[in-house]
Amino acid sequence: MRRILLALTALTALSACGPKEPVVEAAPPAMRRLTEEQYRQVIADVFGDDIVIGGRFDPINRSNGLLAVGASSTAINGSAFERYDGLARSVASQVTDRANRDVLVPCKPADAAAADDACATTFFKNTGRLLYRRALTDAELKTQVALANAGATKLKDFYVGLSSSLSAMLVRPEFLFVTDTLEADPSKAGAFRLTPYAKAARVSFLLWNTTPDDALLTAAEKGDLNSSSGLKKQVDRMIASPRLAVGMRAFFNDMLAFDAFENLQKDPVIYPAFGLSAVELAREQILTTIIDQTVTTQGDYRNLFTTRKTVMSAPLGLVYRVPVSQPDGWVPYEFPEGDEHVGIQSFAGFVALFSHPGRSSATLRGKAVREILMCQKVPDPPSGVDFTLISDSHNPVYKTARERLKAHSTDPTCAGCHRIMDPIGLTLEHFDGAGQFRDDENGAAIDTSGELDGVAYTDAAGLGAALAKNAAVPACLVKRLYGYGTGRISTSAEKPILTYLEERFAKEGYRVPELLRDIALSDAFYQVAPAADAPKTASLEGGKP
Repeated sequence: MRRILLALTALTALSACGPKEPVVEAAPPAMRRLTEEQYRQVIADVFGDDIVIGGRFDPINRSNGLLAVGASSTAINGSAFERYDGLARSVASQVTDRANRDVLVPCKPADAAAADDACATTFFKNTGRLLYRRALTDAELKTQVALANAGATKLKDFYVGLSSSLSAMLVRPEFLFVTDTLEADPSKAGAFRLTPYAKAARVSFLLWNTTPDDALLTAAEKGDLNSSSGLKKQVDRMIASPRLAVGMRAFFNDMLAFDAFENLQKDPVIYPAFGLSAVELAREQILTTIIDQTVTTQGDYRNLFTTRKTVMSAPLGLVYRVPVSQPDGWVPYEFPEGDEHVGIQSFAGFVALFSHPGRSSATLRGKAVREILMCQKVPDPPSGVDFTLISDSHNPVYKTARERLKAHSTDPTCAGCHRIMDPIGLTLEHFDGAGQFRDDENGAAIDTSGELDGVAYTDAAGLGAALAKNAAVPACLVKRLYGYGTGRISTSAEKPILTYLEERFAKEGYRVPELLRDIALSDAFYQVAPAADAPKTASLEGGKP
């Protein structure tokens, strides 16, 4: 009997630990350009929020649902370099101007009208470590100091020389690209692993969307990140930080394709309440709701699609037609029972973003749910399709979007795709192109019934419940977060690790911080194999042998 009890105890303990992480084939290293949001965040973290970043960034093509993944296949051409050079000069001049130099330059030159190599060395040794996400090599440090010396000597101004050298650093690939640098793995003959600095960058951009801070870089320098306990200590520290909310806000902004808000326009005659202020506030409402429920309160991720709790501002109150007593800022708000605003997919920002300037779009909304929330690719429409009937929102025969789509979908080339999009989007037709509620369209009652993967419902609340119960929704988040952190599309060989992470996510109550911890502590997240033509040196870090 005692042996049986001991065996049962052992089995219980093993079950509590859960299945072991699967071993997967290493993926090739990635090299990705900083996104605009990452660039801005890094500059703010290194030099402070007062540094103004003006100018335009070259766009990054979204890949596998993320700008962060598309950045790995984005080069910098001549015109883009000129824009980065302009940004760099502006940032560097602000860092060294009289208003900021006493705070941002950690030393004073012996003579402000001459070069001072000692002070320049101190500045670039400290600042360069944060910008390059690693310690500068001796050669790199000497180059930066020499550039500062040359500028100061020529123009008789230490700070002008420092600014010139800093601007040169800000257009270097070491700053503009996050690179998976490798070193030989001492535990496996002939194998390679990410350097500690590369591991630090990977976990920092995953959790905080920015360059590693001093504590993380110090841990990398000491080799702590190569031990499971050292890595866990840093990951736990970063997840406990308020900066996790900033990092996750950046991730969801990317995942939900909210960069499209920058070009969102509505017909002011048709939708007078949805002005320019409402556009940004509509995005902010959704992001604030997401961060509050997934990070601040660490709730179940699936509840985002059934929640009635959000925040409200006075301008948005006009869109939702609800009174807001506070003229400025945000106030907590909960849509009452019976209201069809249930889940972030029904909020004004989501339904307005995936609509046309002058009308709603069941197809765009259904496609967004499939592709963004469920990671299911919807084929592009075939060329030559006539959308005239769908676009005619004042058609006297087909008064509602459902009627127009039904008539349009009689074309067999269109029916297949519309079948997986329209039943979702039509459920949101009580919300017009600006997200305002309506009972009818052109005097005809709106039918909001629909179905999602065999689950039928009658309204937006039913759609939210179906999304919350659909296994593809949390699986999509796992896939997107993993790709966001690695900066590349997951390989087929990584399917087992994604399945493993999905199972742990479910077991841990679908809490996002726990999922982030699982990803950041997994072996697969840092596993790399050099390309066939990569030099087989002891280290590929910073050009050192």
